[in-house]
Amino acid sequence: MAEITEDSVRKALTGIRAPGGGDVVSAGLIAAVAVKDRMVQVTLEIDDPAKADAYEPVRRDVEKAVAAMSGVLNATAVLTAEAPKGGAQKPAAPAKKKGSDQIRHIVAVASGKGGVGKSTTAVNIALALRRLGLTVGMLDADIYGPSQPRMLGISGSRPNSLDGKTLEPLESFGIKVMSIGFLVAEDQPVVWRGPMVMGALQQMLDDVSWGELDVLIVDMPPGTGDAQLTMSQNVPLAGAVIVSTPQDIALLDARKGLNMFRKVDVPVLGIVENMSMYVCPNCGHEAHIFGHGGAKLEAEKLGTPFLGEIPLEIEIRETADGGNPIVVSKPDSPHAAAYMAVAEKVRDALGAGGGRAAPRFVTE
Repeated sequence: MAEITEDSVRKALTGIRAPGGGDVVSAGLIAAVAVKDRMVQVTLEIDDPAKADAYEPVRRDVEKAVAAMSGVLNATAVLTAEAPKGGAQKPAAPAKKKGSDQIRHIVAVASGKGGVGKSTTAVNIALALRRLGLTVGMLDADIYGPSQPRMLGISGSRPNSLDGKTLEPLESFGIKVMSIGFLVAEDQPVVWRGPMVMGALQQMLDDVSWGELDVLIVDMPPGTGDAQLTMSQNVPLAGAVIVSTPQDIALLDARKGLNMFRKVDVPVLGIVENMSMYVCPNCGHEAHIFGHGGAKLEAEKLGTPFLGEIPLEIEIRETADGGNPIVVSKPDSPHAAAYMAVAEKVRDALGAGGGRAAPRFVTE
């Protein structure tokens, strides 16, 4: 695999035409190239902010060309602009306020693979944090398989926009919620390529009026692909929670997810072992269908906290499918208590860090 360098990136961009003639490199549009861990960010600088719309197709072409390079995991191109030269300088426009500006902590709930109960875990952790007195939001970032609208009992709802620019999040059980599932029919697939997914995720974070939140829980897509890397790279994550079942195959994928976050300098708050055991409701016998204790052992090996065990329990599944998660529908149950214990550890880990995390991989 060829090494990715600034020179190799600039060479790949010589085929992109500049609006004024020549290519973007010879025209001096490429202000900076940053390469880190096979992730590339290119900054294009233009001479007038008013030209931003005209140069947007060029920015997209640059991003696509870099993404197509051998060995590149993730590519981002951004436009910057100086005030027009000559004549009076225009006063700088105020920076656009982002919907995430008032969120104190953004926490990703992730898994190395699908089918381990990540979304059920995410929604119950969010609701448990709300019961602990925090102001909480839920961002359903699983574009291809959004499940939070159903789990929170608000399927079929549509967000409003008061100013035509930003969306108002929906609310359920005292938490604010945004999901692509509010904008696409539940039975319709989302057939989008990577750049469209990235744009949608960024919009659901920054173009939503989240208001002041102590914690925003992000229900991440499963796996360690482009969407996960981009979210980890571009969103100021305060930490990540990894969800896994106890068996060896799931733990292999959980390890990949954990190492991905570490690679982009996102703190891992800990691992949750989901479907840890099954207790027969008739006789009380405890069966370890997927094994037991594997996630705890893995956490010890990787030097990360173990947040707790969640049982394989039909009530957890039924209440989540029914839009009334167990933390709020049966708050005194031992299963709700298990989620509360996890949430307390997450809250304490965030409190120990203090403040908001800085954005990852930013080039000034």
